Amino acid sequence: MKIRYTPKFLTDLESIFEHAGYPVRYEKGNFQAGYCVLHKKRIIVVNRYFALEGKINTLLELLKTVDWSFENLPEKPKELYEFIKNETIEVE
Repeated sequence: MKIRYTPKFLTDLESIFEHAGYPVRYEKGNFQAGYCVLHKKRIIVVNRYFALEGKINTLLELLKTVDWSFENLPEKPKELYEFIKNETIEVE
């Protein structure tokens, strides 16, 4: 499966986190990795100055590293999550 850097794909990635109980917010800040996970408040903060490609890459990187329970996701976000977690992604 190939991904495209589109606003739709960014929305799909955000929905995975939101269904897991971690809404994604875009704020200004000085983040070492481009994002910050606030575990106590269950929020993900991404640098708002990133371009679309940077936001998508940041969420993909974060999605590959987290170990949260995504078992209760609806079908479409769950398929995308499993693909991202298990496959090498080709960018189109």
